Amino acid sequence: MTTNHRIRLNSRPVGEPKAENYLLDEVDLGSPQDGEVLLRTLYLSLDPYMRGRMSDAKSYAKPVEVGDVMVGATVSEVVESNSSDFSTGDTVLGYGGWQEYSIEKAAHLRRLDPEVAPVSTALGVLGMPGFTAYSGLLEIGRPQEGETVAVAAATGPVGSVVGQIAKIKGAKAVGIAGGPEKVAHLNELGFDVALDHRTGNLKNELKESVPQGIDVYFENVGGDVFKAVLPRLNTYARVPVCGLVANYNLTELPEGPDRSGALMGNILTRSLNVRGFIQNEFVEKHHENFLSDMSGWVKEGKVRYREDIRPGLDKTPEYFNDLLAGRNFGKMVVAVDAES
Repeated sequence: MTTNHRIRLNSRPVGEPKAENYLLDEVDLGSPQDGEVLLRTLYLSLDPYMRGRMSDAKSYAKPVEVGDVMVGATVSEVVESNSSDFSTGDTVLGYGGWQEYSIEKAAHLRRLDPEVAPVSTALGVLGMPGFTAYSGLLEIGRPQEGETVAVAAATGPVGSVVGQIAKIKGAKAVGIAGGPEKVAHLNELGFDVALDHRTGNLKNELKESVPQGIDVYFENVGGDVFKAVLPRLNTYARVPVCGLVANYNLTELPEGPDRSGALMGNILTRSLNVRGFIQNEFVEKHHENFLSDMSGWVKEGKVRYREDIRPGLDKTPEYFNDLLAGRNFGKMVVAVDAES
């Protein structure tokens, strides 16, 4: 029997998740059944979508039930296999969640080659976040040479890739991030314009630095950042809506007048294409090309990435709140295994 430490959802949070919303416990795991493998978690991905899964509000995915292990993508090592597809010692990408060990169906796993790239990148630039940037930008944003692409949360695992793909496609990349250190990193990545939304003057800074307007705005944040960007959107601008992290911990609508009418008026008069999406709707069409393109771009140095790797499963709830508040710098990954 394998003793497994895990973090379960203890209660549904109201506002920012708190310690009492989680339960850290341990349980004995059995052996994998036919077609299954026993996995030891090396790395756990933390992503903003997890906050929505903690709520029972209607959404695109089923909520985590109270008492269940918190969900999440994982890079793991095969400890025991009852499948001809995997052997002990293989490294795989799965969905083991917030726990040290998991038993998963072999059909749901993808083998990783540590010689190709660090295996943690399967949770970031070569994984779901990278694919989200790739598919959302190319399918909805459709940047053309000479156009201007802006992206919020631009140093994150999605935003940073959006800006770099925009440059590859010949567009001008405008990144919006929080704090001077992150702005400096955008300049290192080759963004044409890097702005700090924490200055309180983003609207005027956009007007000065992007007088030509914005043709594609990749939305990750919402809130005050979107309010500053909206006046700069050009006629026929495309707005892929990937996330609204500024709103995830809200318990009620923000105070102030109802601005929905003004928003709809802008969408109408400027013929804006505002399209929400979930990356899995584009898997069949784009995933094979994504793996080929992104692997090549990373190898050639055309796409660079940054990881924020933090140790210890027990601190995962603390790390998750840091992510939601923008206190991460790069792709947030938890090193669950001490040797990782």
